[in-house]
Amino acid sequence: MSILNIGTQALQANQVALQTAGNNIANVNTAGYSRQTVVFQTVEGQFTGGGYIGKGVSVETIKRNFSEFLTRQSTMASSTQSADTVRADYIKQLEGLFNGGASGLGASISDMLNAFSDVASAPTDLTARTVALTRVDETAARMRSASQRLDDLQTGVSQELSQRVTSINSLAQSIADVNTQISRANGSGQPPNDLLDRRDQLVRNLNQYVQTTSIPATDGTVGIFIGGSQALVLGSTASPVSLVQDFGGLTSNKLALNRNGQQILLDENTLGGGEVPGLLRFQNTDLVEGRNLLGRLTMSVSTEMNTQHALGLDLNGNVGGNIFSPTTFSNQNVLTPTAPSTLNVGATGLSLSINDPTKFTASDYAVNFTSATTGSITRKSDGVVTAFDFAVTNPVVLDGINITKSAGVAAAGDRFLLKPFSTSASTIQRQFSTPSALAVASPIVGQMGPANTGSLQQTSLLARSNPPALAPVTLTFTGSNTFTRSDELPVPNATTFVYTPGTPIEGTTPPTNPLSQWSLTLQGSPKAGDTVTVSNSKVLAAAGTINLKLNAGNANAMMNLRDMPLFDGAALTDGYAGLIAQIGIRGQSANYAADTSTNIAANLEKARTGVSGVNLDEEAAKLLQFQQAYQASAKMIQISQNIFDTLIQGLSR
Repeated sequence: MSILNIGTQALQANQVALQTAGNNIANVNTAGYSRQTVVFQTVEGQFTGGGYIGKGVSVETIKRNFSEFLTRQSTMASSTQSADTVRADYIKQLEGLFNGGASGLGASISDMLNAFSDVASAPTDLTARTVALTRVDETAARMRSASQRLDDLQTGVSQELSQRVTSINSLAQSIADVNTQISRANGSGQPPNDLLDRRDQLVRNLNQYVQTTSIPATDGTVGIFIGGSQALVLGSTASPVSLVQDFGGLTSNKLALNRNGQQILLDENTLGGGEVPGLLRFQNTDLVEGRNLLGRLTMSVSTEMNTQHALGLDLNGNVGGNIFSPTTFSNQNVLTPTAPSTLNVGATGLSLSINDPTKFTASDYAVNFTSATTGSITRKSDGVVTAFDFAVTNPVVLDGINITKSAGVAAAGDRFLLKPFSTSASTIQRQFSTPSALAVASPIVGQMGPANTGSLQQTSLLARSNPPALAPVTLTFTGSNTFTRSDELPVPNATTFVYTPGTPIEGTTPPTNPLSQWSLTLQGSPKAGDTVTVSNSKVLAAAGTINLKLNAGNANAMMNLRDMPLFDGAALTDGYAGLIAQIGIRGQSANYAADTSTNIAANLEKARTGVSGVNLDEEAAKLLQFQQAYQASAKMIQISQNIFDTLIQGLSR
C-alpha cells in the first residue's frame, strides 16, 4: 500500500500547490498581497536491507515571497514622496495666490504711484485727485484680498491636517488589532500570511501620512514608532495623535502623541516623510514666509506713502495725514507661550514699532531671555541669532523694527515670538476719500536768483519735516564749486561749502538750524554771485508770491517713490516681483524634490514587487506544472488500485 500512500500524499500536495497558484492569480490586483509559494518536503524514507525507500512528499509550509529590506526601503521612499508631493502641490497653490500682470498687486502699486503724475500735472484737478485716491483704495483692497486668500489656504491646510490625523489614528488602531490576531495565530506554528500582508499594507498606508519605524517583537507583533522614538503602536495598544497649536499661534501646529494621559510634542524635523509632515512644513514655513512677504510689502509701501504724504499740504494748506491706515502692533504680533508648562514667569512684556522700512526682513523672530535683561533674538527665516541687553539699549533695533521692553522684570527662560508682519495686509484701508485732502503741495519751494548768470538748475527739492522752518535759507555761490549759507550760525555766510552737481544739499548741514529740514539737489555750473533760496511755501503764498494750490512738489515726491530702494535694495515697484520670485524659488525647489522622490519611490516599489508581486505568466506555467503532477499522482493511485485488484484476484483462486 506504500504506492497508494505516496500517490495520495502527492495528490494532496499538488492540490495545495494548485490552490496556492490559483490564489495568487486571484489576488494579482490586491493591494499589499505578497505572492505565496508552497514549500514541499520529502517524507522521511523507510529503512530496508536494500536501502531507504521513499515515502512520498508533504507540504512543509506556504511562504510568502517577502523582502523585509526592500519593503522597508520602498515604504520609506513612498513616505518621502508623499511629503514632497503634498508640499509641492500646496506651494503651487501659494504661487497662484500672487498673480502677475495687470490683475496683480504689483501692477496696482505701480498704477497707484503713476496716478500721482496726473495730479502733479494738474494739482487743482479734482478728477485726477479722485483717480489717485481710487488707485490707493484699489491697492489696499488687493492687499486685503491677498491676505484673505492666504487665510483661506490656511483653513484648507488645517482641514487637511485634521483629516489625515484621523486617518493616522484609525490605521494605528487597525495595526494594533491585526497585531492581536497575528499573536494568536502564531500558536499554530505556521505563518498567517494574509494577516501579515494586511499588517504590512496598513503600515504602508500609515507611512503615506507619517513616516514610521517598525520593530518586531518575539510574539509576532510589531511596534510602530514615529518622531524618532515615540511609540505609536505597541502590541495591541495604539496611542492616538492630535494637532496642537505651536508657539506660532493659530497659524502654526505641531503633532502631539497622547500616551497615558500625557501629551508629547513631536519635533517636526524628526517626523521624516508623510503627508502630515509635508503639510506641517508648508504651513509652518512656506505659508508663514508668504504671509510675511505680503506683510512686509504692505507695511513698507503704506509706511513710506504715509510718511511722504505727511510732508505735503492739501488744497486748503493743511498738513497731510495718513493716506493708508497706519501700522498698529498688538498682542497678535507679540506672542508668549500658551502651554502651562512653558508659561513665562517674568513680569515684563515687549512691544514693537517701526524704525526703518528699508531694512525690513520678511521673518518672525524668537526672543529668548537668559537673564532679566539679556538674551538672544533668532530670526526664524534663516536662523541668524542676535544678542541683546535691554539694560544697555532699549529699544533694541533689529531689521528696521524697534523692540521695546516694558518696565517689568524678565526671568531667565521667558520667551516671546515676534510676528511684525502677520496682520498688516489684512487690516490696511484707505484713510480718506476727499480729493481736496490729498496733500500734493510741498511745504517748501526753491527759487533761483533772478540775477543768476550760470547754468544752475534745480533737480529736486524734498521736504524732511512739515511744517518746515519759517525763515528762508539762501545759498550764495562764491564760485563754480563753492557756496555759503545764510542759516549758518553764529555768523551767516562765514563758511564756504563745496558744491558737487547732483549731490544733495541737506538742510540740516550744518546742524545750526535743525528745523530747516530739506534736501536740495542742483545741476549745472553756477557763477559767483548766483543764489538759490529755499523758503516756506505757506509764507510765500500768504505774501502772494506763489499760488500754493498750483504747487505739486509732494505729488512728484510721491511719484518718485517708485524708484526708492526699499526691498533689500530693490526699488519699491520691484517689491512685488521680489515676492513672487522668492515664492517661485521655493516652488522650483519643492517640485524638484517631488520629482526626485517620486522616481526613487517608483524604482524601489518596482524592486519590491519584483519579489512580492504576482506574475500571471509565471503562475500560468505553475498551473500547468502542478496540474500535470496532480494528474500523475492520480495515475499513481489508479495503478495502486489495479495492483490491489490483481492481488485480491490472485488470492481468491
